[in-house]
Parts: sequence; structure tokens; C-alpha cells
Amino acid sequence: MQTIVAPSVKPLGQVNSHPLKLVALGDSIVYGYGDPEGGGWVERLRRRWMLPDSPGHVLYNLGVRGDCVKQVQERLEQEFRHRGELRNRVPDAIALSVGVNDSARLARITGRNFTDFEVFQAEMAALLEKAQHLCPVLFVGMVPVDEEKMPFFDCLYFNHADQYRYKEATRLACVARQIPYLDIFDLWLDRGKDWWRSRLTPDGLHPNVLGYQALLQDVLNWEPMQQFS
Repeated sequence: MQTIVAPSVKPLGQVNSHPLKLVALGDSIVYGYGDPEGGGWVERLRRRWMLPDSPGHVLYNLGVRGDCVKQVQERLEQEFRHRGELRNRVPDAIALSVGVNDSARLARITGRNFTDFEVFQAEMAALLEKAQHLCPVLFVGMVPVDEEKMPFFDCLYFNHADQYRYKEATRLACVARQIPYLDIFDLWLDRGKDWWRSRLTPDGLHPNVLGYQALLQDVLNWEPMQQFS
């Protein structure tokens, strides 16, 4: 993993001789909405790390439903500073997953985006730089929505074209900062419409139980995450 960090921050390879402390920040996909069985991919990973033969890493779920990049940025450092235990006063790494709410169209299919694209780019850059200053960062991308199920809550229109635009801006921002980015959007679409649609809840926006199981497996198969096993 090649991650640019502040001079006082140790790369993960230098701190994993003992169980690590990680935080996952983001929106409802981090929170785990839609998975009544396992609580989402973050909760499923947390439970996995609690097994007797696991490395024993600690994982804090700091997902908030409906959050956009601005909200995650505003609460990032305070929540980071208050998550740590034992030998570590603060976490060793941050996993971010946010951005889909910013891409939504308001009121109608042709309405304005919830967050203007140029504003989104600036806010994402600020979020990544703030997070990277604290510790190594990983970014898990958004899942594709089912456009045929829109609008969400009768007012939010999500679509693949906007999702692609916003996730590409995020991916490129991560690449520029050498932050590992897991492109779930492209990965799921490549598996075919029947596959990814069967892994979404009836609202067309959130993964279901199968979706979170698949998401967890994608995260576990991701090379940057495998350093934690």
C-alpha cells in the first residue's frame, strides 16, 4: 500500500505488530442500512475480527444515513480523536465511503444535484487531505443504484451517469493522493444487471443482505485490505 501520510503518521506496515484500531466513516452504506441480518459490510467485518483466530482488530462504525461529503468532513477529526483504546490513543487507519448522496438530483430527473459538482470536488479534496493528515486512508466506492426504482423518498433521483461522474472525481482525487480506492460501482456493473439488481433493496439505493455479503467479500479480496488479515 502506498499512502502519503503526514510525517508523524506511521504507514500501516509499521504498526500492525499488534491489533489495529480502525474507523469507517461515511453514509448509510457504512451504517449498514438494508441488512437486518448482518448489519452491513462494516459490522460483518467487525464481527469477523472478533473471532478467536482473527487478528483482533477493532473497528468503529461511524456511518450516518444521509451524510454527504461535507457532513463527513465536518465530523471527521472529532470522531477520530475520540476513537482509540489500549496502546493506541487514536485509530491506525480510516476507511471512507461517501458521495452517492451528493450526486442525487433534487425534485425531478433534470433537477440540480444535491451538491454542485465543483463544490463536491473541493469538499472531497478537503476530506481526503484532512483524513490523510491523521493516518493512512482507504476509500470504498459507491454501489450502483437501480434507476427504475427512482425517485427515492419521492424527491431524490439517483442515476448512473451522475454516479459515474461523482465516483470518477473521487477515484481521481484518491489516485492523486495515492489513497487506495475500491471501485465498487464498476465492479458490480461488470457482473451484469441481473446480478447487481438482485443485491439491492426494493428502494433501489441500498444493498440487501446478499448485497452486503458481496460487498464484504469485495473488501476482503481487495489487496489494500488484505494487509489487515
